[in-house]
Amino acid sequence: MTKEEILNIVRLTDLTSLNSTDASQQIFDLLGKANDGILNTKPAAVCVYSNFASELAALNPTIKKAVVAGFFPESQASLEQKKNELIAISEFAIDEVDIVINRGKLIEGDYDFLSNEIRQARKILSNKTLKVILETGELSTDQIAAASRIAIEEAADFIKTSTGKSKTGATEEAVETMCQIIAESNSTCGIKVSGGIRTIDDALIYQNIVLRILGEKWLYPERLRFGASSLFDNIKKELIKHD
Repeated sequence: MTKEEILNIVRLTDLTSLNSTDASQQIFDLLGKANDGILNTKPAAVCVYSNFASELAALNPTIKKAVVAGFFPESQASLEQKKNELIAISEFAIDEVDIVINRGKLIEGDYDFLSNEIRQARKILSNKTLKVILETGELSTDQIAAASRIAIEEAADFIKTSTGKSKTGATEEAVETMCQIIAESNSTCGIKVSGGIRTIDDALIYQNIVLRILGEKWLYPERLRFGASSLFDNIKKELIKHD
């Protein structure tokens, strides 16, 4: 694998910190890491909890500013509570929002609830990139397919595997299913792979699935992202070692 191919993974990465112990200093350290980049290559975005949205102003303007929402990671809140959260977030100077769906309603088969939940988010966040987290580790293949279809129908910009907080993160089977639904829908919806993406080899496995099913047009930040933190650090160590 060439250096340029490895750096392209950096360009596809949403550098993330979503820890219960996060405080302003940890976030500023993360922003410094993103702004420095790796060999003049910046990540696609930085993703944090929404209470750190103001800190994101320190980001290089070429890097997207992202926050999580939907009462991340459990999504256990009423639709009205979620709408109020998103209305507040819609006023922030950010670019992207990663919301998490109510998996209980999905597992119950209440697809109308799920459609409405995403539809309301799309309406409120009309000026933001909307990523919809399925939490695939908690779902069957059929449920992953159903959730993917609904998110695409409700105009999600990305469908995303995981919060990174579930016991099971991204899997090859889940990503294949999500890619197949994107292909079947004749959509330009992007896919974000997160949850356990720690090494270059991890990222390559999923990049190759996306390439095989969706093609080269998806190998850009507008359509493919990796949600990760240790991935960025491991790439940096690898490239500096051989530079």
